[in-house]
Amino acid sequence: MSIQFRHYQSPADYQLVDDFLIEHYQENNSDGNWIEPVWEYMHGHPFLDSPALGKIGLWEDREEVTAIVNYESILGEAFFQFHPTYRHLAPEMLAYAEENLSGISKKDDRRFLQAFVNDDDEAFLALVRERGYALDDQRTRPFYRFDIPDPFPSITLPPGFCLKSLVDECDWRKVNRVLWRGFNHAGEPPTGDGVEEERRKMFDTPRGRRDLKIVVAAPNGDFVAFCGMFYEENHHYAYVEPVATDPDYRCMGLGKAVVLEGIRRCGLLGANLAYVGSDQDFYKALGFKKVFDSQCWVKYLEA
Repeated sequence: MSIQFRHYQSPADYQLVDDFLIEHYQENNSDGNWIEPVWEYMHGHPFLDSPALGKIGLWEDREEVTAIVNYESILGEAFFQFHPTYRHLAPEMLAYAEENLSGISKKDDRRFLQAFVNDDDEAFLALVRERGYALDDQRTRPFYRFDIPDPFPSITLPPGFCLKSLVDECDWRKVNRVLWRGFNHAGEPPTGDGVEEERRKMFDTPRGRRDLKIVVAAPNGDFVAFCGMFYEENHHYAYVEPVATDPDYRCMGLGKAVVLEGIRRCGLLGANLAYVGSDQDFYKALGFKKVFDSQCWVKYLEA
């Protein structure tokens, strides 16, 4: 083996990592890597610290990617992606993350790293314990799956409400409003072309499909529930991200309707299961079952 390390180059390496995650996906996400839509959604999100993308680390063997360590939004977090026969790189990847992906605590200015490790990865769990990391169970990232039924159950809405996709009506102002209010921000959202363009970038991603971005329109025309849905056609799964319901319209079954409609459409495209990164009771009630927890292990580092 002739393993070489290099820094990620944006945007040239985006597709390289995207293809890696698709190629090494295993059924039920048993590979433990990110699924491809998470990588895609990361790059469209307005919270992404884009100038730091060059700190992502790539390991290659004869120009084939064998491992990746990356953050998701900001420095201070590390996620680890492996070719199945190169997991022995974990100690080197963790050391690299400590040196290059660490963040600075707003409380006391100490340098820290949050390393996310799946709860079924015993070897990596042993490594972070050995290296002095402590479990922060408040930051656990659950991962759940839903087996798509055939036939699919009917979806009902209150009178006057209707399901649409962004193909039917693509109004980024309305999308911005339902997401703003649905994530419990007070008052009306900021307005302007820049804000609406940020929302477009979140969902018009390289593999994004507007026909899988589902809304409920209220009788007055407002979007009052939203589900962003991704479909990974190579392995036939859906991914739910994000979901929001305007607080004035909760407890009406609208959130359930947009999620199920998105899943139903992915099922028609060939999906047999859907994933979500949440353990909210809302998803459990729909029938989502746990796959694993991605545990957050924290270490404060020397200056």
